[in-house]
Amino acid sequence: MNENIIWHNTEITRRDREEQQGHQGVVLWLTGLSGSGKSTVATALQKKLFETGHRVYILDGDNIRHGLNADLGFSEQDRMENIRRIGEVAKLFMDAGVITITAFISPFRTDRNRIRDILPEGKFIEVHVSAPLEVCESRDPKGLYKKARTGELFQFTGIDSPYEEPEKPEIVIETFRVSVEENVAQIYYYLVKHHYIKTE
Repeated sequence: MNENIIWHNTEITRRDREEQQGHQGVVLWLTGLSGSGKSTVATALQKKLFETGHRVYILDGDNIRHGLNADLGFSEQDRMENIRRIGEVAKLFMDAGVITITAFISPFRTDRNRIRDILPEGKFIEVHVSAPLEVCESRDPKGLYKKARTGELFQFTGIDSPYEEPEKPEIVIETFRVSVEENVAQIYYYLVKHHYIKTE
């Protein structure tokens, strides 16, 4: 870090923002295989939170690569940098008091734990979006598994690149067993139970 760069503290704190809006800023980190349902759940959860009066925003894998991370490819190093940048952006959103939902495969525990470490205690909620590989592959909304199986796509998570499941996630949702609405309700209940949000 350049010694001439100094962090500037502003007068309004995260707690000031949280008190004003009546809920905490937090990062809900959805991780799972391609096709597991991360974006579907994230979208439905955002709608639920928005409709109940909460400040919420989704950072989605594909959307981020259209802009902020458009310069990154899919090598292991680029994927690590992709997650690092998202973690830093999520931290800023959280500091602004926003309930930040991320939907990224983020296959490596080291990368996810690094994000947990840069956030204040309790501000990183790891949500394992669990679905067996065969289920994800049968959905294959983008045709990526097919390309990986036929050798058109390399280093694809679940095929020729590993996915390291979370060891102690705060939440596990099984998208192959229950509905999107039930998944959303499970996450919403967790936020209420642990006092991240309030109900009327």
